[in-house]
Amino acid sequence: MSDTQTKTAATTTGAETGAATVRWGDRDVPVIQSRDVVVIGGGSAGAACGIRCAREGLSTLVVDRYSLLGGSTSNALVCPMMPTYVDHLQILNEVEQRLGADGTPTRDDYTTMIWFAPEQLGMVMEDMLYEAGGEALYDATLVGVVRDGATGAITHAVLAVVEGIVAVAARLFVDASGDAALARAAGVPCDSGDDEGVNQVSSLRFTMGGVDVERYRDYVLSLDDHFSPLVDGYFFESAMVAGRDFKLEPIFRRGVEAGILREEDLRYYQTFSIPGKPSCLALNCPHVASMRSNATAAARSAALREAHGTIRRLARFLHEMMPGFEHAYVMQVAPLIGIRESWRVRGSYILTEDDYARQARFPDGVVKGDWYIDVHSNKKGLFHRNTYQHGDYYEIPWRSMVCDEVPNLAVAGRCISTTFLMQASVRIIPTVIDMGDVAGSACATSLRTGVALNALDGSQLRRFA
Repeated sequence: MSDTQTKTAATTTGAETGAATVRWGDRDVPVIQSRDVVVIGGGSAGAACGIRCAREGLSTLVVDRYSLLGGSTSNALVCPMMPTYVDHLQILNEVEQRLGADGTPTRDDYTTMIWFAPEQLGMVMEDMLYEAGGEALYDATLVGVVRDGATGAITHAVLAVVEGIVAVAARLFVDASGDAALARAAGVPCDSGDDEGVNQVSSLRFTMGGVDVERYRDYVLSLDDHFSPLVDGYFFESAMVAGRDFKLEPIFRRGVEAGILREEDLRYYQTFSIPGKPSCLALNCPHVASMRSNATAAARSAALREAHGTIRRLARFLHEMMPGFEHAYVMQVAPLIGIRESWRVRGSYILTEDDYARQARFPDGVVKGDWYIDVHSNKKGLFHRNTYQHGDYYEIPWRSMVCDEVPNLAVAGRCISTTFLMQASVRIIPTVIDMGDVAGSACATSLRTGVALNALDGSQLRRFA
């Protein structure tokens, strides 16, 4: 949709008029639903937002391209949740409680990671959404918006679904797409990548079954590899990054010498246990460093093709050469590529790495973040900035979750308003779930008070001292 079409679109919402169609560009589009809130993107942030909105009594629709809530956690197989040492909000805590309700472990008794099976997390979030009275619209892709020509508010989201092109109307919208898709469709200024437009490296995760995890752990420990503190118990984690003195690198080098692996396959390797699946491992690899910009469908498609070949080589190498993988096989390749960073909204406040360094506090601080600046760089390899002790944190201000251009739009998740470096800290699952939780509360406050989302007093949204 062109910027001109967006700005000259309808002046009333389907929610207000009960209209059967809305004008989008040069066509009349059927309006299939009208809600208080429509959330674009059902990932960790979007699902949490939808749950909170529904619990606040708002009619809520969460729109997602895939068939299960959770986004990267369920569809890109991003597990477990990374360590965090600050208090988090209710929805994250309840998600963990439900994940462990049947006795499945979520903690390793050493780190603060939350462990989960990807599909289980998605189903837990779906249950929580529907129990609260919300709904999900799956297999639906955002293709444009309709905006009020006078106020700039979004009135409809235009979607591609199995019926064709349709619209959903709402009073408020939340962009939890990860790619700032809704904000960009509405003409909100956005940034992508670093100062040269280069994005963080993306990964395509996969899982393997038939692994003798204890044999593998014994082998790793026999190398005096203490990357993972999990030397006993159910959970285990391992890793290898070429040129970083990891103990596993020599065996990977033998894989290259044998013609099974390529040099670029050694860029990054990481494995994690999966709760409830004792002979399975989730692999946080391969890195697809050739994709310097992930801002086009063609680039992502080429990256997927490359990653599929790498996965075949890694699986063969592990099966043939890695102790514990003698009977292993590929169980699943993620249907969604793992995008660490793409587009970021240029919001009312841009959170920066200086805010990280000074452990920034804000009057409208609504979420605590404490993950380090963790850049998987296409140009410099891994770049880490970690100055925090346990309990240190910065605050994410409400102003970084709204923009000046669209009064009824909130943003939650990895695409909030930050610099490239700072985004590498805010992007972890516990933090973005908290963002969604707060965005849902903000929607309820906005509709209750009649104050636009981008005019709310963020200090009223704080849930911590």
